[in-house]
This record gives sequence, C-alpha cells and structure tokens, in this order.
Amino acid sequence: MKSIQFYSTNLRAEPVPFREALLKGIAPDRGLYMPEEIPSISSDEILRFSRLAYYEIAFEIGKKFLLGQIPDNDLLAVVKDAYDYEVPLENSYENKYVMRLDQGPTASFKDFAARMMGRLMNYYLTKDNLNLLILTATSGDTGSAIANAFYGLDNIKVVVLFPENEVTARQRKQMTTLGKNVQIIALNAKFDDCQALVKQAFADPELDDLHLSSANSINIGRLLPQTMYYFYAFAKLRPGNRDDDVIFSVPSGNFGDMMGGLMAHKMGLPVKRFIIATNENDEFPKFLYTGKYEKIVPSQNCISSAMNVGHPSNLSRVVALYGGVMDEQGGISKMPDLDQMKIDMVSYSITDRETETTIQNAYKNYQLLLEPHGSVGWAGLMRYLDENRTEDSPEQLYVSLETAHPAKFPEKIRELLSFDPKLPPSLEGIEEKEESFDKLHNDYKEFKIYLKDNY
Repeated sequence: MKSIQFYSTNLRAEPVPFREALLKGIAPDRGLYMPEEIPSISSDEILRFSRLAYYEIAFEIGKKFLLGQIPDNDLLAVVKDAYDYEVPLENSYENKYVMRLDQGPTASFKDFAARMMGRLMNYYLTKDNLNLLILTATSGDTGSAIANAFYGLDNIKVVVLFPENEVTARQRKQMTTLGKNVQIIALNAKFDDCQALVKQAFADPELDDLHLSSANSINIGRLLPQTMYYFYAFAKLRPGNRDDDVIFSVPSGNFGDMMGGLMAHKMGLPVKRFIIATNENDEFPKFLYTGKYEKIVPSQNCISSAMNVGHPSNLSRVVALYGGVMDEQGGISKMPDLDQMKIDMVSYSITDRETETTIQNAYKNYQLLLEPHGSVGWAGLMRYLDENRTEDSPEQLYVSLETAHPAKFPEKIRELLSFDPKLPPSLEGIEEKEESFDKLHNDYKEFKIYLKDNY
C-alpha cells in the first residue's frame, strides 16, 4: 500500500503527506486537511481489538493512516506514552453505557487528541531540528489540553485565546497557571471570534516567519486520534458479537469528536446511528433536516460552554465525507449526500434547562454523575429512545460520550445535586496556583502586533 496523502476541503491546494498536514495545521487555501482515502478495518481485526489495551488499539488504527510516514516502533512509542490512563465504560442501566473520556491529565476528552498530536509534532520537529508557534482558540477544555500536551517542550511555543466570560474558573486555571512556553490571552468576545483571529493569522503571509501551526480540532493531528475510542468502546462491549452494531450519542460543539466517529464508521466500525447532540447552538440539527445551513452569529452562551460554537470548523470535513464542498465561511458550493447523512445521523438541540434536568435525573435514577457536556449527550440519547421505542431492545448497545470530568464544573454540580464532585488528581491543588494571562481586544491588528512583538 502507498502512503495516504491529505487534501484540502477547499480543493485549491496540493495534497501533502501527513507530516506537512500536521505541522501546517491548515491548508494554504484555508481548507482543512482530509485523507484522500480512508483505510478499512476488517471485522476480524475489530474482534481482535477486544484483547488489546487502549494504546495497542490506537497503534493498530494509527498505522493504517500513517503507513510509510512514521516507523511502527516510533508510532508505538508515541501512543504508549500518550495513553497511560484508564478509559472507563460505565454501565448505567441495561445495555446503555457512558464512555468516560475524562481520566487524562486535564480531565477532558481533548487529552486523547492533544497528547498524541503533541508527541507526533515533537517527533517530526526534533527529527528535523525545527521550531513551531502553536496558535489555538478554546471555548473550554481545548486550551488546557493543548497547553498541557506541549508544556515544557523546547521547540514549541503555545498561544491560547479564550473568551474571558465563557469558561469556568477551573478550566481557566488549568491554562493560566502553567507558564514557561505557554502564553494565554483572554478576549472579551465569543469563541468564534477567538477562532477567527487564529484563522486570520494562519492566512497572513506577514506572519510566515513565525512558523505558525494549529492545535485546534482543525488540525488533522487532532482528528485521527478521535477515531480510536469509538473502536475501543465497541471492541470492549461487543467482544463476541462482531456483526452487532452500536448507537453512539456524541455531545458536539466544533464537531471534531463527531467527525472522528464518522471516520471510524467509514473505516468499518459497525455503527447503526450517531446521535449528534448540540446545545442551543442548533445550526447543525436545522441543516440536517432542512438542507439549509445558517451560522449562528454570535453563538449562544450555554452552560455546556465548550460547545458554544455557532459555526463548527469540522463541519466542512463532515460535508466532504459525504461528497460535498463547504468553505471556511460556511458557504456550500456542492451539497453533500443529505439522504445518507440522515441515515447515519440524527441530531437534537438540547436546552440549558434540559441539560440541568438531565444531570439531576441521571444521578437520581442511575447514580450517573454527568457534567453539562456529557449531559447534553445523555439527553440526546434519552430523546432518541423516547422517539424510537421499538428499537430499544435489550440487545441494542448504546454508548454516550462524557467529555469532561464533573469536577471541572463544581458550581453547577453543587447547584443541581447539592454536593461537590470529588477532584481527580489532575485538578488537586489548582485553586491555590498563581495565574498569569494577558488581555486583548477582539481586533486582528492588535493580535498581530502582539505576536510580532513577543515571538
């Protein structure tokens, strides 16, 4: 087999190998990189995954995409170092599970993508004696995951932009208490504004000498690791039933998690349907059912803060996966196969009130402790079950994704459940650490001057 090349969703840039796509972050035409072909995983291979540790499954999937681009021994070392924590599959009732992606060093699912991407970047940079300046925007957990994944690396500096009024104190402190090669900037703006400044900087030729790259979910290095935990969940919960399928409920904001699941499905994972659960930023549910896409500007500020996205960057990848073309502004020049999308996906918008009620009911009924993002996913699953009662057989497997640790949202848990969630080791002592971050206006010229003056 030849090595897989990666093309731009805007179709105006030359395909490149993985190394270049990873280090560039975004294509020269502002499109997002996608694999020219999606490798397949056979049912026999998936069956064998049931006997493997998480990092071993990650290795088997990763080498499908990276054949000829990184030696197997080096890739194995990368994933073994990245995935040194547990991935619990918590049974709530009957055949319904929550996959807790909140056990990593920053207690967020973003650790899965950030740690592998950071180690792959470091591998190539060290090999070629190069330096990078990572720019990333965060609406919650991305910033801390990226900051921690790259913290202390000599050849990488990190700048994170976040909307000052839309992250929790603990989410902020996971970024602002690090220092060294990590710089944090607060904007009095929305996440979409932060992301727009980052994208504008990437497209600015006057900043080429800074060697900019992205660590947001727009980077293909973030996307590929997000296919892996879907295979893991299926392999561990369906070890002897290779032909049975699964229904995943995915809380979705910038759609990297969702896109990882769709990629896993295209690779051969037997998924019956994806439940795509958004908060009150409902641009995707409306698009799926009407065929008309309209961004939400400004995005709605919901308690599931990391999902406050009015125009998901990864939607252009979803559109590309189904044969369409969408530019970075959300313009569609070629419609995707909406009929097939509706077969593969159903999408619901969950209100803040529903999110809160779901947290209360899940704990009361099943002793299932959820935070707002995981609650959106669980609420989506509950709505799906209510609308599809005939499908809810004891044999049907359901997995809802929990994307952050409840202890990252202590105020909300205390308000709704009247207790403080136990802190994971990664959050212990963070309240006493000293913070340091800068503040800028939502102005590209000011941001550009800041970058040129400091880097």
